[in-house]
Parts: sequence; structure tokens; C-alpha cells
Amino acid sequence: MTSQDLKFDEIGDWSKVKLDIIRKYAKAYTTILSQKAGLSCSYVDGFAGMGVHVAKQSGDYVAGSPLNALKIDPPFSDYFLVDLDGDKVDQLRGMPQVRGRSDVHVIHGDCNMVLLKDVFPKIRYEHYRRGLCLLDPYGLHLDWEVIRRAGAMGSIEIFLNFPIMDMNRNALWHRPENASDAGIARMTAFWGDDSWREAAYRKQSTLFGEEDVKLGNREVVSAFRKRLRNVAGFKQVLEPMPMRNSNNAVVYYLFFASQKSVASKIVKDIFDRYKIRGG
Repeated sequence: MTSQDLKFDEIGDWSKVKLDIIRKYAKAYTTILSQKAGLSCSYVDGFAGMGVHVAKQSGDYVAGSPLNALKIDPPFSDYFLVDLDGDKVDQLRGMPQVRGRSDVHVIHGDCNMVLLKDVFPKIRYEHYRRGLCLLDPYGLHLDWEVIRRAGAMGSIEIFLNFPIMDMNRNALWHRPENASDAGIARMTAFWGDDSWREAAYRKQSTLFGEEDVKLGNREVVSAFRKRLRNVAGFKQVLEPMPMRNSNNAVVYYLFFASQKSVASKIVKDIFDRYKIRGG
């Protein structure tokens, strides 16, 4: 594929805010860990893309999360950049910031398998390894087991895109019986089991018997936050930050989950700064 054939992902202002948040925390993360003798830290991106986006409003090129991570100083010990799209992987591999670097591993594959089999085992707590993992799926294309394993390992912190708009379009219908089998299956895979139904619906008596009444986004998000703590085992799970489009509709919620209170405090401070600015 030539450069003329490439189709860059367009991103809105909310995505630029997300990139800024992750970049600022990554800088704090490596600064702290670089002061701890014997520790090494990895950057992991499960949906890395091609490394560059295009801003919807201006048409300007915007560096994606992998390139932002590669600019962080102090640097990460190594980088694992995964994507299922072979064309995006080829583009990322050819980036000057990536090409020829032995500490950067660009992997073509499904992160739901690659992270569990090839990446997370390299970031074990007992081996004095730590990792910052970005899970930013294009929709409901992430399996719960990836999240659960990250929490169980104790060595990995995550930023997670909770794709509420995609959930509402594909699974969380006002009349749940009309949702497609594929949408329901994707929702169950993301959530880990079908307990999402209890979070999303409440039984209500009507003249025609009991019916499922859909609850709001906040109830679903709150239930998932509890799941990150109680099932995945993250000790620190911040109230997620809503990311809104130009129509002020929430596109997704950005979660941060960690085992460390200091990490949670740093990210909360960053979240708060963007909330004050209206981000």
C-alpha cells in the first residue's frame, strides 16, 4: 500500500483530550519508576493503529498514542504496539520513530490473544516489571479476560475506553429482545458474563406483565467500575471521565485502573484539569 492509499482515522476533540491525558500520565509514570532501582516499565497499546490520525475539524495530522509514548522522557524500557489491521501495522513499522528500534515491538494480531499469550507474561510483578497498558478498542472488540488478567497480575495499570455509544447501538437497546445476537455476544465478551443485563435493565410491572426497562449510562458505568474493583481486582478505579462529541453526547468513558493510590491521585488531578477546561 502506498502513502496515497492510506486512510487515516479521523479524530475529534475528545480523542485529542484523551491523547493528552495519557501522554501526561505516561510522563509522570516513567519519571517515578525511573527512580526505583531494578524496575523496568513497558508501554502496551492493544489497538495501536498506524501512529498518526487526522483532526476532523482542522485536517491536521495528530500523533497517536504510540508515537506520543515514544517521545516520553524518561523513556519506557520497551514498547508493545499491537493491531489487527495489517496495513496499519505496516505503516506503524515504517515510521521513523519506530524503524530499527530493538525496544519497539510492533505486533500484527488480535490483542485479545497477543496480550495474554505474548505480552503480559513479560511484565510479571515478581520479575520487577511494570506496565502501562492502553486498551482503546474501536468498539466492542475487547475481551474481559484481557482486563481481568491485567488486574490479577498486579503489575499493570490500564487506561480503558468504555465504548458506551457502541454498546447502546449494538446491545443496550430499549427493547432488548430486538438487539442482534452478534451485538449481545460482543457485549457479553467485553463484560465477561451476562451480568451486564442486571446493570442495564430493571424489571418493571406493566399491564402486560413484567418488562425490562433500560437504565441510563451512569448505572451501566457504575456497575462496570465495581466490576473492575471486585472481579478484576484493581484496588484503585477512578470515576471515569466522559468523552463527549461536538453534540455533547458521550461517545465513551475513559477509565483508569491501578493498584497504587499515588497513580490514582495523579490521574485524578489530570482528569480534573480537563473537566475544569470543559474537556
